[in-house]
Amino acid sequence: MEKKFSYIWNAFISSLREEDLISNSERDLLVVPSSVGDTSVTQWPPFLLASKIPMALDIAKSVKKRDEELLRRIKQDPYTYYAVIECYETLLDILYSLIAETSDMKVVDRIRESLEESIHNQSLVRDFRLDELHLLSDKFNKLLSLLLEIEQEGNDTAKMTQIANLLQDTMEIITQDIMKNGQGILKDENRESQLFANINLESIKDEAWREKCVRLRLLLTTKESAIYVPINLEARRRMTFFANSLFMKMPRAPQHLCFHISVLTPYFKEEVLFSAEDLHKKNEDGISILFYLQKIYPDEWKNFFERIRPKDEESRKSMMDEISRWASYRGQTAKTAKLDHQRTNSSYQDGESVADMDLAIADIKFTYVVSCQVYGMQKVSKDAKEKARYLNILNLMMMYPSLRIAYIDEVEAPNKDGMTEKTYYSVLVKGVGDKYDEEIYRIKLPGKPTNIGEGKPENQNHAIIFTRGEALQVIDMNQDNYLEEAFKMRNVLEEFESTKYGKSKPTILGLREHIFTGSVSSLAWFMSNQETSFVTIGQRVLANPLKYVTLFSFS
Repeated sequence: MEKKFSYIWNAFISSLREEDLISNSERDLLVVPSSVGDTSVTQWPPFLLASKIPMALDIAKSVKKRDEELLRRIKQDPYTYYAVIECYETLLDILYSLIAETSDMKVVDRIRESLEESIHNQSLVRDFRLDELHLLSDKFNKLLSLLLEIEQEGNDTAKMTQIANLLQDTMEIITQDIMKNGQGILKDENRESQLFANINLESIKDEAWREKCVRLRLLLTTKESAIYVPINLEARRRMTFFANSLFMKMPRAPQHLCFHISVLTPYFKEEVLFSAEDLHKKNEDGISILFYLQKIYPDEWKNFFERIRPKDEESRKSMMDEISRWASYRGQTAKTAKLDHQRTNSSYQDGESVADMDLAIADIKFTYVVSCQVYGMQKVSKDAKEKARYLNILNLMMMYPSLRIAYIDEVEAPNKDGMTEKTYYSVLVKGVGDKYDEEIYRIKLPGKPTNIGEGKPENQNHAIIFTRGEALQVIDMNQDNYLEEAFKMRNVLEEFESTKYGKSKPTILGLREHIFTGSVSSLAWFMSNQETSFVTIGQRVLANPLKYVTLFSFS
């Protein structure tokens, strides 16, 4: 269970990094190691263990007499105890993986045996100078930094020499400065070469091993509290909501069969992807879209540049497509399409990898249709702006192969009387190859749908026929969906099978809406809060009014 949860949690944290809500250092502090189970204690995310090793070193420095006092003070905070045990076991694992010579192995074995014997005899405080442990911490920090600097392919002779010297210095500090009776451990008359002259760096190619080094360095060096990790408020909100939701009562997800769900989103003429010209064009106040986004999302802009790593201004210009995508994902259409499609790749995965069969099942069980009412008109339009919107929608279909676009097509054709009249069709298309869309279905309509009712509802109505499955979720372009919430989608759909409401099973399920555009302006913030007050809270009260009448009864 612990290992399965680590996959889900790490996928969640990785999605936050891909969306530039957190930095690389914050990601390293938040992830659970993929090598869960390699130590005898639970391996918590490093942000929970931040500053615990420096704290333990201070405790060890202050304890002078009894091992019982040292153990009691360390165990006062369970996370400090976990950090100490994990740090010790991981250090041994890394050291043993670096050793190539049997004589070097014996040195580490003797030190380990002496330490464990002192712990067993409760004589650690007497046998070791614990106030010198900070010297060891500094050496290991330098060692880990060097190991991580070495590329996975190729040997850096200079760095290998530095690593050997650091290992030699470390052993001398342990045996001469920290151990009171360790002077003879390094003496070996049969030794043919210098201590740690040969080092095994094969482990560096292993990503899990490098991950251990990163985690250990964080444990050793992170001195400030991680209470402010992550800094981004949106990342905090999502983490808090996800963590809290894990403790709520929810139906169990089915092991095999689950509902097929379709998501339908209406679109009219909103911007899809910003062009370079759009981003740099200034309004009457002299403010460009890119400048505005940089100011309202300063930390995300910084994280974005950390992710793409432009070397200079020239390379930054060549990455304009990436910048355009970053800006567009802070708009409505591209973000909603991108995040809703995370369900396809994530809702149904189980374990560390997703096989082709799993993806095929996900495609069968999940359908995403965007009803782009005027897509056909944009396709043949001569207006540059409309043509650009068509190309951007087409680009989204290429990026997300499972995305389907529904639109109303107007065709002029002769009728029975020989007169030319307009005929209307509902059309469903998908992306094919690198630059084409392919028609899947075409359904003739009795007339123009938008003449019957309002534009938005009819835009949805004509596309409903292209949805599949037992459940249909209708969301707007300013509504969001997140990877971590997609993991719970199977549980949510089981509400339709619930019998707790009586004989009739539910047919409509209301989900809390988060409008991510609320931070754009004061008006958007007001409208977002209005939705929370009059829709989310109101509907929850009306769902079971008698319960709330009793709650607020004054009798």
